[in-house]
Formats: sequence, structure tokens, C-alpha cells
Amino acid sequence: MQDVADDLGVSRQLVSLVLRDAPGPSAESRARILAAAQRLGYRPNASARQLRQTRTRLIGLMFAMRNPFQVGVAERLFERAAEAGFGLVLGPVTPDRSTDDVLSELLEERVEAIIAFNPDPSSAVLAGAPDLVPVVWLGEWIDRPAVDNIHVDEMNGLRLAVDHLVGLGHRDIAYVGGRGGRVGADRADAYRAAMAGAGLADRIDIVPADFSEEGGAAAARAILGRADRPTAVVCGGDQAAAGVVAVLIRAGVRVPQDLSVIGFDDSYLASLSYLRLTSVSQGVEATVDETLRAVVDRLGGDGGPGRVIATPTALVVRESTGPAPRAAGAPRSDP
Repeated sequence: MQDVADDLGVSRQLVSLVLRDAPGPSAESRARILAAAQRLGYRPNASARQLRQTRTRLIGLMFAMRNPFQVGVAERLFERAAEAGFGLVLGPVTPDRSTDDVLSELLEERVEAIIAFNPDPSSAVLAGAPDLVPVVWLGEWIDRPAVDNIHVDEMNGLRLAVDHLVGLGHRDIAYVGGRGGRVGADRADAYRAAMAGAGLADRIDIVPADFSEEGGAAAARAILGRADRPTAVVCGGDQAAAGVVAVLIRAGVRVPQDLSVIGFDDSYLASLSYLRLTSVSQGVEATVDETLRAVVDRLGGDGGPGRVIATPTALVVRESTGPAPRAAGAPRSDP
């Protein structure tokens, strides 16, 4: 602001009034100062401005940059938070950045609320955060009355996936997953329940894997090494499913003619032209809607107990699933 004032030979106070859109300066002064600010490349110092204000209107988001669904939520939150008058401060979790590290940094930015994907439950900073700001916990079911918990309805999602495959004639349906914290275990349980509900409890088959591409690839190699392979595979996430498909194709196994594959997330990976993966959709919009609603309500004074909200799922059918392959020697059912 001093540079603008010096350029025009006016006071810094006058420049400040114009740039803050405060009353007082004439229309001519406003026009001259705004033109000079643009010409000189003036940018307001957001950090300094926040220090002078009681509120920052910032929301902190802790997420994993390698998770396509979480990245999708972050992208949409930027837009939706701005519409509600808030800014978003990103706190990426990496192998070298723990929950304590990320949440400490977000709190240092004076965020008014925290949204966290799958934080470490043992985090000391997380334990104290609800005493400072509202906390919304995403990604897994938890039992903490002090926070709002928003989670995808994975029971319904896995049921949709299994029922889709059963409708295509599959009975030997394996699950690639089970690892990766509480979410991994919960989704494996949802698969077990879906198989039991379809009358296939005796065919439950879990191939241990985490949510990564390499986890899916390792599981696919284990399946290929079996004498009796499943005819379909449901994966705990799209990344794992991408690893499964890649290994199968390199081994000469056709997807879906020889083996059908379903992912979970319906992230951008699932819709790639060379993958076209059938996937359970978590619904980015639904997650963002419920998350922002919780944050805005809490900041507006809602002091009720923590909410537990299950967001709906849907199955998006693409080209990675098809009819169960006919067993060798089995009679053809088509006319």
C-alpha cells in the first residue's frame, strides 16, 4: 500500500480506505488508486489481514494426496467453501507427515474448523482439537461424541457390488482388501455381510491387500497362482482395482470375459478410457454437502451431540464386469 501511495503522491491511509472499500474517498481517488494498484501488481497480505480480524473464516482439511477420492473431495470443497464464505487450508498427510504434524499446522493457521480423513486415533493433537474447534471426521466409523462423523454407507455399497455380480451368474466372488486401518477392516466386513446376504457365505474369499495399486497387484498375483480362481473380484478401492486389472491383463487374463473386477470410490481412475471400471460410488457431492453442513452449523452455534451420518452409495456399471465365464464342458444355456 505504501508503494501505491508513493506512486500517486497520496497518503497510505487514503490507499488503505480505497483498498478496503471503506467510505470516504471520492470516486476519482478510488479510480486512480485502483488503477495504480493493478499496474503495480498489488496483492493484499491475507495473513496480516487475518491477524487484525477476530475470525479467519478458514477451514482446515487433512487428507491423503495419493487417494483419488479424498483429492476429489478437496477440489470440490474449495468451490463449495468459497460459496459459503470460507477459505480452505490444505493439510496433506504423507509418510513423513503424521496426524499430529498436520493438525498442529492447521491449528497454527487459526482455522475455525477441521475436516480430517482417517486421522490417527492415538494422536494427542486430535484428542485436544475438539476443545478448540469443531472437528468433522471422514472416512471411517468412529465412536467419539465430541466430533461429527460422516462416512459412506459401505454396507450398501458392497451389497450392490455383490448383487450385481450374482445377477451376472457369478458365485465365486473374491474380495481384495481388508488392510489399511479401520476402513479396510470395515469394508471387508461389509463384503462378508453381502456374500452371506446373497446366500454365498460358504464362498467368502478375502485376499489380503491395502488400498494401493501395488496392494491390488500383489493380490492379483496371488489369485493367478491358484488352481481354482474366482470368476469375479471386488476391490476395496479403485487404486487396488487398477493394480488387479493391470496384472491380469499382463498375464493374458481377459477382463471381464475371464474375470470381472469391481472397484470402490468411483474416482477419476474408474472412468479412464483404458480402464472403464465398474465401481461403487461414494458420492463426492454428498460427502461435501454433509461435511459443510456440519461445519456451518457448528460455527453457527449448534452445540448438540456429534452427528453420525452415512452418505448414500450407488454402483456405476462400466466395462470391467460381465457374465460369469462358462465352465469347461458345461452345456450352453443360449439357444
